[in-house]
Amino acid sequence: MNIQPFAWGIFLSAAITVNAGERLTMAVSPVQSFAPTNLTVRVRVPSDDANRALEVSADSGEYYRSSRIQLDGKDAPRTITVEFPRLPGGAYEIRGALIDSAGHVRAFAREQMTVLPSAGDH
Repeated sequence: MNIQPFAWGIFLSAAITVNAGERLTMAVSPVQSFAPTNLTVRVRVPSDDANRALEVSADSGEYYRSSRIQLDGKDAPRTITVEFPRLPGGAYEIRGALIDSAGHVRAFAREQMTVLPSAGDH
């Protein structure tokens, strides 16, 4: 029995704890689609004075796009939505990173999604 794919699945969907009971979590939609696709990423940000930025990226190895949103500590929205329009085909790793005022990553989350080539792509 090969456990490696199972372990990767758990690792790639993991979220790191910021403080007791609160995590950076992320929902990606769609999980699978045809190219070009519009990707919506919803990130739930724990309330904390140290939160200064949220960086969300989509990376297929051949295509990369990211967005960095400034946060105002505890006054920042709890849910942030980022859209990546017209992603081309590929297997994407979607990453979210919560960053403090010193530029250090405080928490992160990862998800996977697939954009299938459209019928006209060869």
